[in-house]
Amino acid sequence: YYFYAGSYADEIMQVLNPKEKTILHIPNVNSRESTKDKIKEVEHIIEELGEWQGIDPETGFQRVKIADGTVLKIADLVDDDPAKRDRVAAALKDPTHKHNRDHVDIIIALGMAKEGFDWIWCEHALTVGYRSSLTEIVQIIGRATRDAPGKTRARFTNLIAEPDASETVVTEAVNDTLKAIAASLLMEQVLAPRFEFRPKRRDNEPTEGFDYGEDGYDPNGCNVGVNPDTGQIQIEIKGLVEPKSPEAERICREDLNELVTAFVQDTQTLEQGLFNDEVAPEELTQVRMGKIVQEKFPELEQEDQEAVRQHAIAALNLVQQGKQAVGEGGGTYATTTDDGEPSKNTALIDGVKQFALSVTELDMDLIDRINPFGEAYAILAKTMSEERLKQVAEVIAAKRVSLSVEEARELAKRALRFKQEKGRLPSLTATDPWEKRMAEGIAFMQRKVKEENDG
Repeated sequence: YYFYAGSYADEIMQVLNPKEKTILHIPNVNSRESTKDKIKEVEHIIEELGEWQGIDPETGFQRVKIADGTVLKIADLVDDDPAKRDRVAAALKDPTHKHNRDHVDIIIALGMAKEGFDWIWCEHALTVGYRSSLTEIVQIIGRATRDAPGKTRARFTNLIAEPDASETVVTEAVNDTLKAIAASLLMEQVLAPRFEFRPKRRDNEPTEGFDYGEDGYDPNGCNVGVNPDTGQIQIEIKGLVEPKSPEAERICREDLNELVTAFVQDTQTLEQGLFNDEVAPEELTQVRMGKIVQEKFPELEQEDQEAVRQHAIAALNLVQQGKQAVGEGGGTYATTTDDGEPSKNTALIDGVKQFALSVTELDMDLIDRINPFGEAYAILAKTMSEERLKQVAEVIAAKRVSLSVEEARELAKRALRFKQEKGRLPSLTATDPWEKRMAEGIAFMQRKVKEENDG
């Protein structure tokens, strides 16, 4: 995502590369990002791109000469004149040009461009304004990620108006920003390779079809294997609870994204994870995700609920850590070999492997101690001005909430596990924020019981 202040049409060239085949979705006229004059917005974008050279009489495409002398062909699907718009749409659908990369360079559409054309050459889906529907975002990304000869990478950019403190609707703007971040996290999850987690045991053996790297399978360590045919990643995690029932197994195999969706779309979880420095990651990974699992799958035994929770958090956190490793290695998910030729795009897989092998031992406690939103915050901090970021944090800080009975109960449950492992209850004066939070959960429950007895 990319944040901007002022009018998006002025900032569009920061993210629009005229050399990339781009589908540009301008905002709905009712959205915060719209200037309320869609025709002027399109004219402005065309002016920003270069010098207008007229309209191609056959296709209806706008011809625009850019700085290096190239003449771009731009399909404008925003025009209100049905005859003009239909001619452009028909030219886009023309089957004789389906495999012609030079047929069109940029398509400008309103909303979703539901005109039903199939453009395999699209390299960049650039969407202005927050899109509330996840299905819509998946469709937009689907447009850009079609295979085409010589096309090695594709990207999706969401251009969003920075929340402005002078706006009366500042909280609405902040919510849009948070939702855009949630959508971005979900996209990464949807596009990530499939994980197969298994507990680390002494008697584990390598699985046929998986490549465990140069040194092969290490019976003493936590291994990461990749199946080159399916792209599936197998990761061994110490202390991982295995699902017992067939239903829990199925959920761990098929429904983890549904849980991650509920988790990142929970506004309170997202706000705390992004902007509350004092939040213990376990409060998000164990308590919040635990609550979501219980609500979605109440029929599962407690141990199965814990297995499902662990698998969902492992999937989310490993993608985020993999992304961070990729980012530190120089940015995007695109990978290039020494001869400048883009290689098979395994950057995210490499990032996940790099993280898993960089720790002495990959165990579930370690994964639970990672804030799932840490990497999203780092990106936010890079793309949004410091002052705006501070304003957003202040709006959210004003909404800090006290414990609910359900959360306190969940914390007290975790505190009992803590006691079984450590032989003592968590302390209110502990330096570890998670231990302190569990102790607060117990204290809260004790106060409640006392109030009820006194009352």
